[in-house]
Amino acid sequence: MIRLSFEEWVSQSHPYSYRCSMNKIKSIAIASLLAVSGLNVSAQTLLNASYDVAREFYKDYNAAFIANYKKTTGKDVKIDQAHGGSSAQARAVNDGLDADVVTMNTTTDIDFLASKGIVAADWTKRFPHNASPTSSTMLFLTRNGNPKNIKDWDDLIKPGIQVIVVNPKTGGNGRMAYLAAWGYVRKKGGSEADAAAFVAKLYKNVPVLAKGGRDATTIFLQRNIGDVLVTFESEVISVDNEFGAGKVDAVHPTISIVAENPVAVVERTVNKKGTGDLAKAYLNYLYSDEAQEIAAKHALRPSNPAILKKYSKTFKPLQLFTVNEVFGSFAEAQKVHFNDGGNFDKLYTVK
Repeated sequence: MIRLSFEEWVSQSHPYSYRCSMNKIKSIAIASLLAVSGLNVSAQTLLNASYDVAREFYKDYNAAFIANYKKTTGKDVKIDQAHGGSSAQARAVNDGLDADVVTMNTTTDIDFLASKGIVAADWTKRFPHNASPTSSTMLFLTRNGNPKNIKDWDDLIKPGIQVIVVNPKTGGNGRMAYLAAWGYVRKKGGSEADAAAFVAKLYKNVPVLAKGGRDATTIFLQRNIGDVLVTFESEVISVDNEFGAGKVDAVHPTISIVAENPVAVVERTVNKKGTGDLAKAYLNYLYSDEAQEIAAKHALRPSNPAILKKYSKTFKPLQLFTVNEVFGSFAEAQKVHFNDGGNFDKLYTVK
């Protein structure tokens, strides 16, 4: 006589019920194991492709967003970052980098992606303040004590002064520095010809063009090249944090440019990954009071007027002009100055 165990008897007498029961038991066991291990299989991952000198801000912002998102939705999320010169980042996204969002420092880089159908054509209308939650401006960093007594743009064209700037072909930092110098002449009443001559003299004092904002800082502080670095206002805090306070002096020129920091959802990626809602939530939270406070602490000018006023000691008063005021639009500035054969190519000679 053959004796069967209860499990064997059930599996032979009721095979379908047995399989269903065992599958259910396995599912419960796997779910329990995941719960014990703390692994959340539903957690989404979002990639933010951003400009070079924003890495410290987004490190702090991401932590705040992740905590708030968990608190308000109960869901976990992982945020990855990719940093580089803003134009290089835009080209990387165009070439296939699966970023869910782009957070840049010039509108032309996002316009480029919009022209390729990668972000929405009306991206500036998808978020407040023309989709720019923060802004910055261009200032000068000199060696400690400002030994060359650099105070304004005119000092940058003096013989013997070495100026470190980003290549405007590869980074928004460089384009804003170029446009700030050009606009300085125009706002003082100079003609287009005067501005061209001034900027040509400035770039004759540039020993090497940096690839991006952080590369420019490295050239200036680690390679010890140059007397002055033209960069974003927000880079001052990054320099102090990385190299120690007292390494540089920050000099605000009398006139400078408003450098908006635009953001957009990468429609191509979110449609493929199903991360559209997460991407929108991520960019919307940049306008929250918490995010605006974090931005101010990183010397990024908040779009919230009340928080901007609160940090008035950080943001020195100076005469600011917009790209539209002097150049018509960023698209026009790109075409006239930075496209192949434009003004920059005419006035700058590769050393």
